[in-house]
Amino acid sequence: MTALPNLKINGPRLWDSLMEMAKIGATPKGGVCRLALTDLDRQGRDLFVQWCKEAGCTIRVDRMGNIFARREGKNPALPPVMTGSHLDSQPTGGRFDGVYGVLAGLEVIRTLNDLGYETEAPVEVAVWTNEEGSRFAPAMVASGVFAGVFDVDYGLTRKDQDGKTMGEELARIGYAGPDEPSWKTHPVGAYFEAHIEQGPILEAEDKTIGVVTDAQGQRWYELTFTGVESHAGPTPMSRRKDALLGAARVVDAVNRIGLSHAPLACATVGMMNVYPNSRNVIPGRVFFTVDFRHPSDDVLAEMDKELRAEVDRIAGEIGLTAELEQIFYYKPVKFEASCVAAVRKGVAEGGFSHRDMVSGAGHDACYLAGVAPTAMIFIPCIDGISHNEVEDATPEWVAAGCEVLLHAMLQKANETVKETAPA
Repeated sequence: MTALPNLKINGPRLWDSLMEMAKIGATPKGGVCRLALTDLDRQGRDLFVQWCKEAGCTIRVDRMGNIFARREGKNPALPPVMTGSHLDSQPTGGRFDGVYGVLAGLEVIRTLNDLGYETEAPVEVAVWTNEEGSRFAPAMVASGVFAGVFDVDYGLTRKDQDGKTMGEELARIGYAGPDEPSWKTHPVGAYFEAHIEQGPILEAEDKTIGVVTDAQGQRWYELTFTGVESHAGPTPMSRRKDALLGAARVVDAVNRIGLSHAPLACATVGMMNVYPNSRNVIPGRVFFTVDFRHPSDDVLAEMDKELRAEVDRIAGEIGLTAELEQIFYYKPVKFEASCVAAVRKGVAEGGFSHRDMVSGAGHDACYLAGVAPTAMIFIPCIDGISHNEVEDATPEWVAAGCEVLLHAMLQKANETVKETAPA
């Protein structure tokens, strides 16, 4: 019998799969644009399903379009050890964000097939719908439905800027599955997610693996200021109700709130629509977004309180009507100790340099952590750049993270048996 610590994934095969998937929605600067539930997203899903079927997996799709590729284990009654991430991207996204976690899971299955290795529990790879939230807000809505954070009707009725719903678009691209999206009907024994760091720390410290112990909490807001549209020439400054002026002051206030809770807080205004958006008309309405993040829920609550006070103050000073809605919230997440330990063991078996990390970004793993033992694995990305067409990683980092994922999943999938490979 051969000991498991010597197991290796096929790094070149994983890299080739990533590059092949990156051709779907490729952009001129080397990135990808595969917005959720577009035709390009469908092409990416179709390729993933094809590869999984070629690897001997069975495929299930739920009503939110989440895809589950299953490699059966010795005991089909056991809940699967699952890994995965997403295939949708930002409008100017990169080749690794999300898709790395999906294809690393596929490479785990391909490696097990190469070895003829049968796990005790089944192994599954998940593709979660609309993780990015770029086209349909909020982010991670489909994994949120699976985890019971949102109900199915809420998920299916999310609209893009053209008024198209997730339910309509899932049906259009052929991924409106029959299964109920629920951890209660599809229990998960353990969940692991491999991902690029999306920040600069690992590369700066020359570490190959981030052992993710926690994830920041997040609050997303949508805010509309309504004033009075008026001619830019005849309207005196003192008599204006300029909605864009109010928005500008909130942008500054959001930045100050973030800085006042340094060094761990992040505060961002990332999207703004100005109406009527004419050069000689005082803006009468502005829609914009606010994103708060912090690893302490108490601090997030204080940031929320400060934002609401600033919005009320600014609207009152200028004479605007304010509509502020929190559309997305989850508490800071602490990942499960035994899954984190399995990642650490995988790091040790591979001999990789590593450090503990708190995720600053949201991931589907954050919702899965509420219904299954969960942990994450980070690899570096060059210059810490993500959500950008120039996002990049090295083949060595990609292979290392997948190898850690393989060992962590095997430990969980074989907890009831001695960890040995076939003779």
